[in-house]
Amino acid sequence: MDQGWGRERQNAIYRAGIADARPTVPTDFGELERRARQAMSPKAWAYIAGGAGEGATMRANRRALDRWAIVPRVLRDTSQRSLSIELFGQTLPAPLLLSPVGAGGLVARNADIAIGKAAASLGLPYILSNQGSSAMEDVTTAMDTVAAGAPRWFQLYWSVDEGLVDSFLRRAEATGASAVAVTLDTTMLGWRPQDLNLGSLPFAQGEGIAQYTGDPRFRAIVDEKVANPDPEAESPKPSLGAIKTLVSIARNAPGAWWRNLVDKHPRAAVETFLEIYSRPSLSWTDIAGLRARTSLPIVLKGILHPDDARQAVGLGVDGIIVSNHGGRQVDGSIGSIDALVDVVDAVGGQTKILVDSGIRTGADVFKALALGADAACIGRPHMYGLALRGQAGVAEVMANITAELDLTMGLSGHTDVASLDRGALSKLDY
Repeated sequence: MDQGWGRERQNAIYRAGIADARPTVPTDFGELERRARQAMSPKAWAYIAGGAGEGATMRANRRALDRWAIVPRVLRDTSQRSLSIELFGQTLPAPLLLSPVGAGGLVARNADIAIGKAAASLGLPYILSNQGSSAMEDVTTAMDTVAAGAPRWFQLYWSVDEGLVDSFLRRAEATGASAVAVTLDTTMLGWRPQDLNLGSLPFAQGEGIAQYTGDPRFRAIVDEKVANPDPEAESPKPSLGAIKTLVSIARNAPGAWWRNLVDKHPRAAVETFLEIYSRPSLSWTDIAGLRARTSLPIVLKGILHPDDARQAVGLGVDGIIVSNHGGRQVDGSIGSIDALVDVVDAVGGQTKILVDSGIRTGADVFKALALGADAACIGRPHMYGLALRGQAGVAEVMANITAELDLTMGLSGHTDVASLDRGALSKLDY
């Protein structure tokens, strides 16, 4: 992404328009969301777009951004602009990362590979989901075919099995991850009516557990379960729904799906995942001991309270992602941008701060950076691009957000994302 990226992106679209071409992927979030809904199945839409409870936290994310207004400055030379940042020893072309989104296979087959390759084509880090539909090794190999050493992180859900935690960390290190983002706010699933009303949990269908089925420690646990079945376990009653679930599990498991139909391991893998995937007892003591278990920079994802941010800094973590999980965990939670302000003030520059949840546009990213974030993470928008055009759709969404950030910065009288501060904004009274 060279200087003038925004104008180059804009002009490319307008030049194509001379021949009556229109972008396949809309350039505004509202239309992007509407078309993506049409392209997704009801179950995919519920999982990707849905939130906790009545959706109050999702609305809070938008209100928090709208409370801050950009105040443009004029008659400044903004002909040369820089979006690049340094993050954990890497120079990134823009302050953007692609957030981890679980069960992407609901939207497109090989979703994580498509997202990873799109990120690699732009030089932006992809935070590989712990709940991915492809094993991290397969995703990173695909990314490296686009750009060798393309930046990637790994998201960790802390399992009740400590051996599995260590195995995930070793694999992430081996695949060249630049950091591990430990998700703190999903030690249990939030109340998600959109999924509940459909009776739809992707993981129970074998979707989104490829990190597990591709892991040697997890496979050993499954082997033990198959070898020593629970005599009191009930088998599902034969039904059309049960048959559909069995086929889904078979298709998502490694190996030939028709063999998986009669193999006990794929079904045992789903049962095992549901038993061990996350640990509600996770505590600060566990985080304190993580440094001895990995050489990767440690980023804590899901911090919203300034006291938690201070404790994280006290433990020497390398970064924080201010996040309410896109409004998917707690209904009525604080908006991520409102929380960002307090966390930035509490931390005082002692660690890297990123933010996600509700960030949709380049203007949103500008506000987040001006409020003290070092970078922003994009979630649902890139999934909507995936739904519309696969890998190319993901790349287009991220390129559009980056282009708008570049133009917003220049039109507001700024030349470097690193110099943005709260002086670029005004807080509104409502």
